[in-house]
Amino acid sequence: MQRLRIGRALGAVLAGTLLLGTATACGSEDKTGSEETVVVDITVEGGEITPKGDRVKVSAGQPIDLVVTADTAGSLHMHSDPEQEFAYEAGTKTFPISIDRPGVIEVESHDPPQIIVQLEVR
Repeated sequence: MQRLRIGRALGAVLAGTLLLGTATACGSEDKTGSEETVVVDITVEGGEITPKGDRVKVSAGQPIDLVVTADTAGSLHMHSDPEQEFAYEAGTKTFPISIDRPGVIEVESHDPPQIIVQLEVR
């Protein structure tokens, strides 16, 4: 009996979520559907960058925000097709991206030379 109640409650929640998703999708130009934005926090402080080569799984076309918080100006380089470079100043800057093709895309720094994150696109 308890399973039935949980099942009904879960069904109601899912139905409500689907209705909400459908209502918010109407008239929207967002082609990614209900996929949430993946946020990758990158910190540049005292010549050190974190993360250090972490792998992040994302879906093809899923929105990604590279959020850089830095104590000095610099740039990120993304090994994609086409390759991209993102310059930033001291402070916080967000770079919205998405990747359409499956594969592993490296985001790196040239100064200091380091792979910051690997985006595993499925």
